[in-house]
Amino acid sequence: MTGVPHPVRTSSHRAMVVFTAAVAAYFVAVLHRTSLGVAGVEAIERFGLGATALSMFSVVQLAVYAGMQLPAGRVLDRFGARVVIGGGSAVMAAGQLLLAFADDVPLALAARVLIGAGDAGIFISAVRLVAQWFPPMRAPLMVQVTGLIGQSGQLASAIPVAWLVHHHGWTSTFTVLAVVGAVAAVASFLGVREPDDDRSDAPRSDTSFLRAVRTAVEPPGTRLGWWSHFATPFSANVVALLWGVPFFVTAQGRSTTEAGALLTVLTVTAMTTGPLVGRFTGRHPLRRTWAVLGSCGMTLVAWLVVLVPSTPRPMWQLVLFVVLVGMGGPVSLVGIDFARTYSAPERLGTASGFVNTGGFVSTIVGVLAVGVALQAVSPAGATTYSLDAYRWAFSVLLVPWLLGVWGVLRSRARTRAVMADEGVVVPRLRDAVRRPHVPRRARDR
Repeated sequence: MTGVPHPVRTSSHRAMVVFTAAVAAYFVAVLHRTSLGVAGVEAIERFGLGATALSMFSVVQLAVYAGMQLPAGRVLDRFGARVVIGGGSAVMAAGQLLLAFADDVPLALAARVLIGAGDAGIFISAVRLVAQWFPPMRAPLMVQVTGLIGQSGQLASAIPVAWLVHHHGWTSTFTVLAVVGAVAAVASFLGVREPDDDRSDAPRSDTSFLRAVRTAVEPPGTRLGWWSHFATPFSANVVALLWGVPFFVTAQGRSTTEAGALLTVLTVTAMTTGPLVGRFTGRHPLRRTWAVLGSCGMTLVAWLVVLVPSTPRPMWQLVLFVVLVGMGGPVSLVGIDFARTYSAPERLGTASGFVNTGGFVSTIVGVLAVGVALQAVSPAGATTYSLDAYRWAFSVLLVPWLLGVWGVLRSRARTRAVMADEGVVVPRLRDAVRRPHVPRRARDR
């Protein structure tokens, strides 16, 4: 299974304009995606929710996002990034506007469906544009830069959106977010372009959806990408999307300002770690799963830091916790890099969509499981939860963690078997460290 070469492009002014438009839309998408996480307390009060019902707000959004990945990838392969990014941004804006005026749970859930559906294709479209406009050796770093800028959208939700919702209320906050989304949609339609010689401008194949998906996910390396994406980001997502602020405020005794600062540290950690991960994976593509498994190990340590003690943790330990957990977000993009390596250009959207479902499947499981566990171990009708309740609830995250590590190890073994059949040898560690650079078409394990 030899590597699939992608067109070699050099960066240019036009490439940077396209990249800027795409990542700006992704920034806004992440802002939309994470905005409910800083308004969890207000959502409980506005809709009269318990823990399980509050979980459903995020679960519905994430389930739609994950379920739309393969259709969005197929649309991306057929119609290009401009349609997917611009259209998705407009749909998310509509969802935020509906949420701004929703006064009952069904309308709020419908709004979250729109947000998840619009969000689905934006990141994978940006990844495709990176592969089209930048040279292959720069692609891992540029994907991480894309993720870094997206993470700053989470930072925006942790600070300005939190300030808006606390000082100007629910309706004003989500109306402002809808306007921001509409601006992003217009900018995407104006700025996003694909290279003139790219086959996205040529007539598309009429290959059936199921056949296209089977072809895209067939390589073991693509499945390795899925498990890598599954194993690494869900702990950070559980904290950032929903349960971090309630946990820090009601169980750890922190103020809302301190809780917001912890989410900021989590985001800044992801932003600063991303370029380092991109540099490592670009330099040592045969060692990319080391980054994945190392992140899994640090995530386990992070949860032990806060769950083993039966008393609230000092601030420095909570900072350590969010730093270790926050590294999982950029490491998850290693999975997307596997998709880029193993996929033909005309199938990259579908393959990236498949890989991108991994982390959101684990996040859905994690968010919902924590909510169900919290409600199960707390008194009936409770809307705030004790530290012991959170300790039990967060411990269920060990299940997807174990499953993810097992999946990475298993799919890596299968990938290595295929590589061995092709005569590709993974060098010893000391040889890899001493090597000044890697061949452009080096294979992954």
